[in-house]
Amino acid sequence: MVISSAKPIKPQSIPLLENGDRLSRAEFERRYAAMPHLKKAELIEGVVYMAAATRAQQHGNPHALVMGWLAFYHASTPGTYLADNTTILLDLDNEPQPDALLRWEDGNSRITENDYIEGPPELIVEISASSVSYDMNDKLQAYRRNGVQEYMVWQIYEDEIVWYQLVEGQYVALEVDSTGLIVSQIFPGLKLDLEAMKNRDLATVLTRLRA
Repeated sequence: MVISSAKPIKPQSIPLLENGDRLSRAEFERRYAAMPHLKKAELIEGVVYMAAATRAQQHGNPHALVMGWLAFYHASTPGTYLADNTTILLDLDNEPQPDALLRWEDGNSRITENDYIEGPPELIVEISASSVSYDMNDKLQAYRRNGVQEYMVWQIYEDEIVWYQLVEGQYVALEVDSTGLIVSQIFPGLKLDLEAMKNRDLATVLTRLRA
């Protein structure tokens, strides 16, 4: 009887996600599922992006203010669905997890059996460090190509909020009206006092929203 001294071959473990990995959506999902401790990772144009620690003034507070504004509108608008940091299944190269989204329940997206959103929600909002970030480049192109009707980016360092509308396949920035408001073209009555939000004055934002 021959006893082999070779060590048993162990099944290969699932590789960890790394920033900059170029993966298919299926492989991205496989690796993401194997990292339950990971709070946020996105696949944008086939590239993996993993979030760093989030700061209070640069992300946490503006994110909360945006959610408060959208929650107020959602509460008084039947047929809308509001979500925070929820994975969206778009095309085979894109699985983002935007900071906020608002969708019509009977619109272009749906809730899948495994509780993700599939298809483009009508409005996506991102809190971004600056215009050079992927929110204003690769992500913008992915959202545009997949038919997200409105896309808002709060660029913290530049102190700018840009709200785009999809017009004939291209994003066009909505203009601020004479009263200082930007008004959604998709959600009736959804409007934003631009300066009040940039000043983080939620009380004024909500007062003008319900006016």
